[in-house]
Amino acid sequence: MSAPPLSEPLGATPGPDGTRFAVWSANAERMWLCLFDGARERRLELDRGAFGQFSTTVQDAGPGTRYGFRADGPFDPERGHRFDPAKLLVDPYAVTLDQPFHYNARLAAPRADGTDTAALMPKAVVTALPDLAAAPPPLFRPGGFIYEVAVRPFTHLHPEVPEALRGTVAALGHPAILDHLVRLGVDAVELMPITAWIDERHLPPLGLTNGWGYNPVAFMALDPRICPGGIGELAATVAALRSVGIGTILDVVFNHTGESDRFGPTLSLRGLDNATYFRHLTDGTLVNDAGTGNTLACEHPVTRRLILDTLRHFVGRAGVDGFRFDLAPILGRDAGGFSRDADLFRDIAGDPLLADRVMIAEPWDIGPGGYQLGQFPDGWLEWNDRYRDRVRRFWRGDRHMLGEMATALAGSSDVFSPPATRSVNFIAAHDGFSLGDLVAYAGKHNEANGEENRDGHGENFSWNHGHEGPTDDAGIVAARRHDVMALLATLFASRGTIMLTAGDEFGRSQNGNNNAYAQDNALTWLDWDGRDRELEAFTAELAATRRACPQIAGPELLSGEPGTDGLADALWLTPTGTPMTAPDWEAAEAGALAMVLSRDGRRVAVLLNRTADEVSFHLPGREAHTWELEADGCIRVNPRAIAIVTEGVP
Repeated sequence: MSAPPLSEPLGATPGPDGTRFAVWSANAERMWLCLFDGARERRLELDRGAFGQFSTTVQDAGPGTRYGFRADGPFDPERGHRFDPAKLLVDPYAVTLDQPFHYNARLAAPRADGTDTAALMPKAVVTALPDLAAAPPPLFRPGGFIYEVAVRPFTHLHPEVPEALRGTVAALGHPAILDHLVRLGVDAVELMPITAWIDERHLPPLGLTNGWGYNPVAFMALDPRICPGGIGELAATVAALRSVGIGTILDVVFNHTGESDRFGPTLSLRGLDNATYFRHLTDGTLVNDAGTGNTLACEHPVTRRLILDTLRHFVGRAGVDGFRFDLAPILGRDAGGFSRDADLFRDIAGDPLLADRVMIAEPWDIGPGGYQLGQFPDGWLEWNDRYRDRVRRFWRGDRHMLGEMATALAGSSDVFSPPATRSVNFIAAHDGFSLGDLVAYAGKHNEANGEENRDGHGENFSWNHGHEGPTDDAGIVAARRHDVMALLATLFASRGTIMLTAGDEFGRSQNGNNNAYAQDNALTWLDWDGRDRELEAFTAELAATRRACPQIAGPELLSGEPGTDGLADALWLTPTGTPMTAPDWEAAEAGALAMVLSRDGRRVAVLLNRTADEVSFHLPGREAHTWELEADGCIRVNPRAIAIVTEGVP
């Protein structure tokens, strides 16, 4: 299905003759533009044109004008129609809102109630935008180091950031933050959602708010709470990051909207054309592949156009390096299932502004065929939960994990086809335990979320060293910190792209909460004053080592065959220096392994030891090259540790 021939832009486009307002709906019978001067509303009925466009031009509505839409048509939920002219609707193409969304039960009032929602709704603001322009080539390259950032909690408590700037996108461009990112060796920041979102309806009665942003309403409008300067603020921050060699990736949500299930609020797409924008079963029931109540119909040409225009907006006006797509199988699914050849994927690949951007999939959702790890188009990177679980289980001490660990370290060749891995390796992310909590809690502790600890992942492959949660036992504290260091070293020694969540480099904790989306408070705000600076320095050293060892990052998948330098790109050895055999790989308790990597005549060895004892490793030598060895000709690796050693020329 190709996009309909909509020759004119949608949204509000100011020009010399006034502002043209345009919105799309296949099923609306009437549509009104609502202009606001304070609380006073002026309604103008829009003209219906070809292909479902409703539009008008208003001479006295220049930049700064506040507006919304109202739509009327059938109210027939069994056919997917939920028109209600009493509901003020946000323009799907809005780029600026005058205030954030706040949930109110009246936003979900039935049509029969006639509840007018204008006073409860943010208004879009007419904004003069620069023309779309080709962005500089992305700074980020596969194999690099991504730093995942939740914008508000990241700087909310930072003592060097001016108070008025804390918790905003602009704060990321402050010298103190840039210095931290550069010192840490970050290649790109990945910003968790920054476009306008609304709280889930169960949160306000609990006194909670959504602090993560994965409940969007307007895809282009930046949320005023964290980006009050709009697209200009984002562009300035992207430029500041780029000036120190750091790219910007936006986490975007195109799988659902905050309008939720049939009991949810009517805010934008639901009121404009619910039957078209959202997927339905034959009886009119909303498909719920995202687990949030509704699912965007990404296969529909107009929805695809909205997604493409949103991506183009952020590339062409802010210069971002790329995007991470939440619950990405929905992007490629229609009634027949998921396809890596879906129209939307082809549209992105063929778009001049988007073709060279970094595209990262979260390759799972709860829909049919919802687990698609390794199945996205060539060139797309993918979050790799299989890597996460393998690494956790190895260091937890699970049996029969040595081969699984080696596969994870080497780029997950069982998931990704040659020539290159597309893995985004992570051990902890925003969703789940923090890295510090992973070694301090055997089970989740989400009581603060108000759902009696029912929410969040039940199996985390975590361990607590014999005590659940905080302890004054110095031995346990030291063991936990040692394991965090081993986990960090594993991540930075892994082939492919790596990702670390902000604060994990200095020991952040969420008190065992593995689903802290509703904790916009001290539980998630990073404690910069109390951070573990030694652990932070250790992480920076790991990043520097990784950069100095291109044999590690790849992203080419390893073959074990000789390269142009005559050396095998990978050798798998026992601690005694002999090649691994089938019995070595299959030993239930095996926990020590040497991985020797070669590239362009240079070798580096990654030595793993998860055992409780020091292990001596013997590495193969070659003429005119040396390893940094102990007096007895070996390299000793401490219990539950990783060593990365390079071969030198004497």
